[in-house]
Amino acid sequence: MTPETAFIQLLNGLSYGLLLFMLAAGLTLILSLMGVLNFAHASFYMLGAYFGYQLSAWFGYWPAFVLAPLLLFALGAAVERWGLRRVHHWGHVPELLFTFGLSYIVVELVQVIWGRAAVPYRIPPELDGPLRLLQGFGVTFPAYRVVAMGVAVAMLVALWWLINRTRVGLVIRASLTHPQQVEALGHNVPRVQMLVFGGGCALAGVAGVVGGNLFVTEPGMAGAVGAILFVVIVIGGMGSLAGAFIASLALGLIDAFGKTSDASLAWLLTTQFNVAVDAQSAGWPLLKLTVAQLTPVLPFLLLVLILIFRPKGLLGTRED
Repeated sequence: MTPETAFIQLLNGLSYGLLLFMLAAGLTLILSLMGVLNFAHASFYMLGAYFGYQLSAWFGYWPAFVLAPLLLFALGAAVERWGLRRVHHWGHVPELLFTFGLSYIVVELVQVIWGRAAVPYRIPPELDGPLRLLQGFGVTFPAYRVVAMGVAVAMLVALWWLINRTRVGLVIRASLTHPQQVEALGHNVPRVQMLVFGGGCALAGVAGVVGGNLFVTEPGMAGAVGAILFVVIVIGGMGSLAGAFIASLALGLIDAFGKTSDASLAWLLTTQFNVAVDAQSAGWPLLKLTVAQLTPVLPFLLLVLILIFRPKGLLGTRED
């Protein structure tokens, strides 16, 4: 692999990892500040992509970039106020079942409104091309991906500042651990939770608007990212924003470099240890599997190892 190719793969891995973080940030926010594991989060990401597509067709991409997350915020707040709040006092299992059912409802509604086929959600023309700054170094990389990476980094900084450096963040964190005391100080805890859930859905909307045109916007996109989303949350640590960021980047780099590797265990044994391997004999064909073929499985293998050796994740603190 040439240095230019390695650098491009590094950028690809970082861009994919940062997109995963944009998607995981909202779920982490809801989980850490409300204790709710929202199974419908990937569906809100899908709605963000479809809202971005529709609003872009009507008003242009940049108005859609602002309006779609606001619509998701309102929708998420309504879901919490008139749905999730009614089952919250019954415990976590009813919450999981509620959000699980909601995810299927969203998929069916999307198919009814926009159909089962993919929609032509395009990258804005002003960003549809390579970044000129990198072209001077002999590297071709899409400008839109760089913008998406910048949005993800800005989201991380904004969330960290909001949660850890503002009075609003203090009230939100205290509402989870000491709701009675927060209410005694005059704060409306149910309203705080409604705003937090709406904010998490809005972050999923941002990820949908940005990522919907990088990938295919179609009804199956929620299911495609849903599994890897929870891998990020578990590996990073349940409710840890920094852990989700680290896990997202790690999985992005594994995906980018893994898909381009032809190395296999048979190759390793033959070239590094001088062990003759008959790949056609019984049991040996598994040794021919390359890293590229195993890459889709690696995140879930890492998930299993994390659960075995560090159940709280890399930076997780919550144990309930």
